[in-house]
Amino acid sequence: MRTRAFLALAVIAVALYVAVTVPVRLGLDLRGGTQIVLETRSTPTTTADRAATDRTVEVLRGRIDALGVAEPTIVRSGSNRIVVELPGVQDPQQAADVLGRTAQLTVHAVLGTADRAESGDGGAGERVLPDESGQPLRLKAAELTGQDVKGADARFDQQSGAGWHVTVDFKDGGRDRWARVTGEAACHPAGDPKRRVAIVLDDKIISSPQVDPSVACKAGIAGGSTQITGSFDDAEARELALLVKGGALPVPVETVEQRTIGATLGERAISAGAWAAVIGTALTALFIIVVYRLMGALATVALLCYGLISYAALAALGATLTLPGLAGFVLAIGMAVDANVLVFERAREEHAARSRPSPRSALTAGFRSAFSAIADSNITTLIAAALLFFLASGPVRGFGVTLGIGVLASMISALVITRVLADFAASRPSVFRRPGITGIATTGPVRDRLLRRDPFLMRHPRRWLAASLAVLALAASGIVVRGLDFGIEFTGGRLIEYSTTAPVDAERARTALADAGLPRAVVQTSGDTGLTVRTEELTDAQAAAVEKTVGGLGGGAEKVRDELIGPSLGEELRRDALIALGLALGAQLLYLAARFRLRFGTAAVGALAHDVVILVGVFAWLGKPVDGVFLAALLTVIGYSVNDSVVLFDRIRELLGRDRKTPMPRLTNRAILQTLPRTVNTGMGAVLILATLAVLAEDSLTDFALALLIGLAVGTYSSVFTAAPLVVELSGRDAGPRSRGRGRGRAGRKAAPPATPAAPRQERQEGQERQERQQAP
Repeated sequence: MRTRAFLALAVIAVALYVAVTVPVRLGLDLRGGTQIVLETRSTPTTTADRAATDRTVEVLRGRIDALGVAEPTIVRSGSNRIVVELPGVQDPQQAADVLGRTAQLTVHAVLGTADRAESGDGGAGERVLPDESGQPLRLKAAELTGQDVKGADARFDQQSGAGWHVTVDFKDGGRDRWARVTGEAACHPAGDPKRRVAIVLDDKIISSPQVDPSVACKAGIAGGSTQITGSFDDAEARELALLVKGGALPVPVETVEQRTIGATLGERAISAGAWAAVIGTALTALFIIVVYRLMGALATVALLCYGLISYAALAALGATLTLPGLAGFVLAIGMAVDANVLVFERAREEHAARSRPSPRSALTAGFRSAFSAIADSNITTLIAAALLFFLASGPVRGFGVTLGIGVLASMISALVITRVLADFAASRPSVFRRPGITGIATTGPVRDRLLRRDPFLMRHPRRWLAASLAVLALAASGIVVRGLDFGIEFTGGRLIEYSTTAPVDAERARTALADAGLPRAVVQTSGDTGLTVRTEELTDAQAAAVEKTVGGLGGGAEKVRDELIGPSLGEELRRDALIALGLALGAQLLYLAARFRLRFGTAAVGALAHDVVILVGVFAWLGKPVDGVFLAALLTVIGYSVNDSVVLFDRIRELLGRDRKTPMPRLTNRAILQTLPRTVNTGMGAVLILATLAVLAEDSLTDFALALLIGLAVGTYSSVFTAAPLVVELSGRDAGPRSRGRGRGRAGRKAAPPATPAAPRQERQEGQERQERQQAP
């Protein structure tokens, strides 16, 4: 007891210290900014391997630093992808242009003009490129490259009034070559094209000035510096200096994903998530206090400690809290109640099964009996969280991190903090004299009604399986008839969300965009002034046309979100989603087969597949998008749904260990009736959280909460009426007459009293007598 109390205090103290001193890092979808995913490409001379990508990261880091972005992040992802996060940057196209330029800088002597029909490379490295005015020039092989550049600065010439220019300084070796190039050019008369020196950036002549007449032949320009002049404004000059100074990329890069979130959208999401957490937690706390009285109040305190521990763990690990992660944090509050409910329901059973036990002994037995179910159910959810972390990307990966942390924190909250508080309270003399205030001295209205009616739900298991197949077929027909509306994560394309000044009709917007040259644009409205446009990849001109069209219809438009997914990445994400789903089902099967029996694992996976198809089918009928957030919800449903099956299977295993004579249908039915109160109470806690999130959240998080609500209902049904009948049917094939119990003479005869759900018959009679005394006026 003392050791456990000391551990609980230590965990809370450390969590409180971390929460106060270490801030949680917010993702760009919560604080606003741009995220760009670049993919390096191989060239005939360079392979885009891990080493080349690392060198590219260093060059890009220099460019980003020169952009002056506060707290940027640039990391390699895999062997050839680079993730760049630019907080506060709302112009993704400009950022992508700067980052994506290879910036191959070369300096060439001019051999003369060329015919406009000539182009491309010549012999001995010679090239033909148009100058600033469009006149083709024949260029000698490169004399200097970007590796010879020491630095570059954008400057404004106030004295001559020439405007902005870029000053380039060369290194020691580059100074000598620069002097030789300019000295040879100075030997030609003024006006001769050969007196010019061309500076080329990415196969484009950006400056080709003549050498000043003051420079002597063969002497060259001393000092190792030059000026790149042109019709630059301040932004263009600084960008050019940035590219020249940052150096060339070792390999070309391509933008495969781009997301821009407005700061106001992130603020609304944080506000909605915070209110959902507060209101959902308050409703959940009120519910468990009403059901479990003093123990419920103590569980509420532990729930608050759970929130503190989860937040501190996110901060300590340096995890990024994303929008789905925020939803996962809120959802985990509802799931954290599950372990407490399991313990309290087992304590109620222990209290009813014994003759006048103390509340503390009943709680001790409850914690001991519930431990295996808590461990197994949470491990299955951790499997789903791990798959999200390793196979997903971006915000969905952040959701996996948050969900995993929430599961671990909920186990600490329930098994350590709740137990310390419950043991302390139950050992007080005042509580011992009034066991009714603990909330575990009565079996509860749900269990009382089930004990009185004693329904035999597994009398005809095949009927339940037939009903499940019928619902499954109805949902699957939605996939065939309506098809799936894959989000741009899985198809590739561009999604832009606007906030308009006045409401815009979606059909009117579709017509206007079709007239603007975008007949395949998908337009959806959200709220009064929200408008989302989803298309294939857009050019800069097309994106500007979309914004102009929407702004004209809505009296002005503000872009609050902009997402771009390349087609190759969309195909990859779609493939990874199927892999994640298959691995989730396979991992659940292996774990449950190892912890229970193969038939239990098969039944659970069959029920999970049933849940997946129904949830996907419902979204198909509703026309809701199937995207990365939906994938997070789907895998969460898998983890949550298997929790109910695990708790049921754990009880069946326990009853099998004590009773080898009762037929399997009757034994399974008894396990269902004993675990149903836990299922109802846990489901209510999750429903309160999700309903609050669905009402207060916006856009994708509303669909996320909706998917989880549907999955919660379907998963609760399937654990009782799909997984349990499957166990009965599968057991009937390998357990002989013991498990099938045909006719009323074995499993269904009313004359034979049902087996005791939690204790011998005498103890059950004593428990009923106590209930009658409690109910007597």
